[in-house]
Amino acid sequence: MANLKDIKRRIHSVESTMQITKAMELVASSKLRKAKERAESVQPFFEATYKLMAEIASEDMYFNSQFVRKRTEKGAVLLIVIAGDRGLAGGFNANVFRIAQTRIDEIKQTGGNPIVMPIGQKAVDYFENKDIKILKAYHHIAEHMNIYLAMDMAELILNTYQRHESLQSVELVFTNYVSPILQVAQKMEVIPLEELAVKNPRRCAVEYEPSPEAVFDKLVPRYVASLLYGAIVESFASEQASRRTAMENATDNATEMIDNLSLLYNRARQGAITQEITEIVGGASAQQ
Repeated sequence: MANLKDIKRRIHSVESTMQITKAMELVASSKLRKAKERAESVQPFFEATYKLMAEIASEDMYFNSQFVRKRTEKGAVLLIVIAGDRGLAGGFNANVFRIAQTRIDEIKQTGGNPIVMPIGQKAVDYFENKDIKILKAYHHIAEHMNIYLAMDMAELILNTYQRHESLQSVELVFTNYVSPILQVAQKMEVIPLEELAVKNPRRCAVEYEPSPEAVFDKLVPRYVASLLYGAIVESFASEQASRRTAMENATDNATEMIDNLSLLYNRARQGAITQEITEIVGGASAQQ
């Protein structure tokens, strides 16, 4: 009987856990749908801004913006790392930290100085325990991210880049949402925009005042802000997709465990009944 009670208690415990994982799966699905809509909404603005910047850069063979020009001297590298605010999302956070840590090690090996801007509670917790300079930490902003906050973040990044000549580049580590079952952690360079450097300039009738560089430099904050906004929302969508998959697997495992425990319970109960019948028959035979 004690064994039966233990099995029944275990079944109730797993059922309670399964209810939690199922609820978390449904919440993640709802948040994922909203995050995908937000990510898609900013894409046209980002593409239009980038296209205009590329056109400006390609119209003058003497174009030489500070945001396009590569700084040759080895110095600091600002690494923007976007992770989640919570756990229970499979390998989502671990994949981001693996790429970030590899890049940090590379910077240190070449004599550089890594600086990080962690976004997400898990990223803040990870880098606070490291001997790495933190420019500014952001947590619990992804779910309610807006373009105004992205502009403030872009302004901080660009001001830091302009003030410190030793800052070689600004790089971004985030998770790209590909599909509900595939999310890819990756690294990309934000500044300098070397791919926009003039290689084959073309002439057109457009004139920019006061200069192409001045107009280009005014667009860079909007470009960086839209890039940050998109990366944060993409990472949030990836986090929800990863959490939904993890909770779905946990629910399936709990269901399988309940089935196995129920079978074990029924066998133990059947054995107990059989033993009782045997004892009753044995007692009756003894009296005769």
